[in-house]
Amino acid sequence: MRNIILLVLFTFSLFTMAGILSEAQQTQGADSNTMLPPNAKPGECYAKVQVPATFETYTEEIVVSEGSEKIDVTDPKFNTASEKVLVKEASYKLEIVPAEYEEVEEKVLVEPAYTVLEVVPAKYETVEEKVLIKPATTVWKAGRGPIERINNSTGEIMCLVEEPAKYKTIEKKVLKTPAKVVKKEIPAKYKTVKKTVMKTPPTTKKVEIPGEYTTIRVKKLDTASQEKRTSIPEKRESVTKIRKVSDGQLEWRPVLCETNMTKGVVKDIQSALKKSGYYEGTVDGLMGPGTISGLRDYQKEKGLAEGGITLETLKQLGIKL
Repeated sequence: MRNIILLVLFTFSLFTMAGILSEAQQTQGADSNTMLPPNAKPGECYAKVQVPATFETYTEEIVVSEGSEKIDVTDPKFNTASEKVLVKEASYKLEIVPAEYEEVEEKVLVEPAYTVLEVVPAKYETVEEKVLIKPATTVWKAGRGPIERINNSTGEIMCLVEEPAKYKTIEKKVLKTPAKVVKKEIPAKYKTVKKTVMKTPPTTKKVEIPGEYTTIRVKKLDTASQEKRTSIPEKRESVTKIRKVSDGQLEWRPVLCETNMTKGVVKDIQSALKKSGYYEGTVDGLMGPGTISGLRDYQKEKGLAEGGITLETLKQLGIKL
């Protein structure tokens, strides 16, 4: 039974051994003590495991609609009044030789020129923006065949795979052309009236002829057109993003080994994994493929270091040695 447990532990830790051997090849010529776990305690076993990267979620506000200004314009107001207009000038009448007259036309202002303010509304357009919600990461994955083999003595293959970043496309409304006021000139209105003017005055006794008037209705500007501006605030929206806090790395961690591995501990591991939904086999105290697979899935799901039965994993499962 002791030999079986050792064989299972060796199988479970093969992928971490591949990483250790690769690191050893890169540091040839260095002090051999750097390849050993620091501050090791007698009676404990250690393995170099892959500690996953850590991430944090944060919220950021973005502008989805820029601030603008609403403009309202009031129409001009007029009042109508009566006005006397001279249509025939005063003259003199002669007893003997009467005066001679002729008719002429004259333009009379009946409505003054004024200015009207017209509002040209603001124009908007909808644009798309890509927002990063998860940055690119790298993870260790098992290799596919002997062509990627790192070390022929173990046969375990590990590949560093890059997972691309993830983005979210959002739409936001931006101001393309702001609202503005345009002045429109309304011309004055005139009325043509005819009046009789004296062409030749009398040469004898003069008799005064009073002027003649007519009453017409004219429109006068009372209140000019005015504008009222109302500020429209910008609109914001909260977007949830993910950023990396620390990179994944290889670290020495205490693991179960011949010294502290018992059939009872394996049963505790199987029971805890079964309770969490990561193991469906029999609780028999044997570290078989189903237990190893469930333990590996549990470590990956919980963000724990992978590559061995670490004490951190046992603590997370609620197992005390």
